[in-house]
Amino acid sequence: MKIISLLPLVDWLAMGFFFAMWIGYALFAKYWGRHERSLIATTNRYRALWMLQATARDPRMLDGLITQNLSQTPSFFSSTTIIIIGGLLALMGTTDKAAELVRDIPFVTQTPMFVFEFKILVLLGIFVYAFFRFSWSMRQYTFVALVIGAMPPAKEFDDGLHDRKKIADRAGALVGAAAETFNDGLRAYYFSFAAMAWFLSPLALIAATALVVLILFGREFRSDVLQVLRDERF
Repeated sequence: MKIISLLPLVDWLAMGFFFAMWIGYALFAKYWGRHERSLIATTNRYRALWMLQATARDPRMLDGLITQNLSQTPSFFSSTTIIIIGGLLALMGTTDKAAELVRDIPFVTQTPMFVFEFKILVLLGIFVYAFFRFSWSMRQYTFVALVIGAMPPAKEFDDGLHDRKKIADRAGALVGAAAETFNDGLRAYYFSFAAMAWFLSPLALIAATALVVLILFGREFRSDVLQVLRDERF
């Protein structure tokens, strides 16, 4: 309860704005992305097409290699996040030196040591959340590999013994879920940069959060890559 009295109201408002924008944008990107296809929604179409093509291949070594390659990215971020978490935990033991360094920066709002440690804990919580999302994405890609491995031979699809579209849609939904989970973890990294601005001042946190949301919106809904992927001729 000590933090409630020590943390100024403006900091509570800034932190509330930060999490409201993070959660709000995640919900916006998820539901609005279905109406105006976002980058993740558009690439999910390609994932569904990939799984449909996989049902026609035999053997499916190429699909296994692609799945393995895709799983390496969340694996890398998961390992990196563990290192960051360890660094933040180590920083908790030397907060006096870190706080002294931050105080030397011009225009930094001076805060008590207990508040400084609280800000580190918030940043630590963000990376813990990112780790869980990245590790879950890794597991989902292993499930994708299992589904691909369990697909019936291409000849049985051609003979009509199995529903090609049903199996492809199930596999496509699974690989899409793995990609969306990884995207959640990556989004946490973006917002962690905004959270670091809180060490400067609560107004810096608000400004950085708004900037991160604008960057994410531009990349997910207005990027040049998205325009290329939306080419309906494919």
